[in-house]
Amino acid sequence: MKTKFQPLVLAVSACLFIGCGGGGGGSTTPTTGGGSGTPTTPTTPTTPTAPTDAPGFTEVSVHDPSVLKVGSEFYIFGSHLAAAKSTDLMKWTKVADGVNNTNPLISNVLTELKETFDWAEATTLWATDVIQLADGKFYMYYNACKGDSPRSALGVAVADSVEGPYKNKQILLKSGMWGEASPDGTVYDAQKHPNVVDPDVFFDKNGRLWMLYGSYSGGLFIMELDKATGLPLPDQGYGKHLMGGNHSRIEGGYVLYSPDTDYYYLFVSFGGLDAAGGYNVRLARSSNPEGPYFDALGNDMASVKSDPTKALFDDASIAPYAEKLMGNHQFTALTGETTAPGYVSPGHNSAWYDEAKKQYFLIFHSRFPGRGEQHEVRVHQMFINSQGWPVVAPLRYAPPADASVASSAVAGTYQLIDHGKDISATVKTASTLTLSADGKVSGSQTGSWLLGSNQQLKLVLDGTGQFDGVVSKQWHQGRTNWAVTFTVLSDQGRSLWAVKNP
Repeated sequence: MKTKFQPLVLAVSACLFIGCGGGGGGSTTPTTGGGSGTPTTPTTPTTPTAPTDAPGFTEVSVHDPSVLKVGSEFYIFGSHLAAAKSTDLMKWTKVADGVNNTNPLISNVLTELKETFDWAEATTLWATDVIQLADGKFYMYYNACKGDSPRSALGVAVADSVEGPYKNKQILLKSGMWGEASPDGTVYDAQKHPNVVDPDVFFDKNGRLWMLYGSYSGGLFIMELDKATGLPLPDQGYGKHLMGGNHSRIEGGYVLYSPDTDYYYLFVSFGGLDAAGGYNVRLARSSNPEGPYFDALGNDMASVKSDPTKALFDDASIAPYAEKLMGNHQFTALTGETTAPGYVSPGHNSAWYDEAKKQYFLIFHSRFPGRGEQHEVRVHQMFINSQGWPVVAPLRYAPPADASVASSAVAGTYQLIDHGKDISATVKTASTLTLSADGKVSGSQTGSWLLGSNQQLKLVLDGTGQFDGVVSKQWHQGRTNWAVTFTVLSDQGRSLWAVKNP
């Protein structure tokens, strides 16, 4: 939840070279593999009878969506001055889009933010974040970058209404000043200093205000802000380094505090945002908003960066670290199913905690198998596993009338996606896994399974280790019906998603 009391957000995005976010990218089609077969189109499709609690969806495209709830409405703000709203996280209405003088969020934006555009030598804006401060006003943290270098500017604009119009207040940070002194007093170095794009501003549990920002280049940084003015506290330079460096493809950061575990969770995206970039969502956690953040193996994220002696964008050096929650994948369309759920380069997420319902949600953009660079917003529910880590439901969010899953319904045959730990354009396909009533696992994996309280699931897989997660009921759009699913995570940071066959 993003309010004056809760923590919330971190956002970072990417251009193909230095990590600015946006909806562009190459047109290369990702390859398919990593499972037991290629997703198929059903040969004899049928139209199942929809249940009485069947949900409805209205799609929207907002790249790098950052969430804010105002009253009963959820707003998402993203790159290119795009925004949308929803009352249920399923049906979205576009509020604004496009960096032009008719955009209602910032009137005459090309004039209002002229200093920013001039510095960045750009005509568009990247991932935007909005927060409401104690004065009741809404603060939009905007940014622009050149695109082929980390020459960027980050600033703040203020409005009385969440939908604007926002008036520019000032530029906060600049980067890419080659050969000149940076805010920390040393000559700017793109391998260790940030690209000042894609800010995310959040309150911690004690009411202190923070901004995390940065992408590729020197990595992700965090600094404290004045909670009355929304401006950085003095003498921080660029702030504290949290993760990345040496042009690592790490970005899209977002922090969510869990009152259930008392951890701050740092979500980031590894890889490139386009369809061939292998974007995937990773996770680390800390007891403090300013870090340090660690993965389940105890690795400090501040040390996760590319090897400067290797080629630019050295993914191999960073791939083993942080919990991988999801990446490229596609389930198989069985006979009678109209679509096969799957994503290409999902990432640059925000997250939301519903205090009243004690539910967690992940909001992100994704591309899709066979659809090139077209992208849409998706929302998935998250759960906290027995080890205190969030796990992501395999299918998009919709609330069933009855969310419970009977223990007798868990045994059966599933389609399984193993997200692995790689950064790759390969679309992982489904293999077959069976959970037998006697507690044995067979198929593409072997081992044992045990269902605990609150639908907590433990898998112990031969040669792989223990995975902990949750069984849940999720809406399957291809079947137009509810499906039993599970999501589990290992201490090696590897996620498995499964959907039970009908």
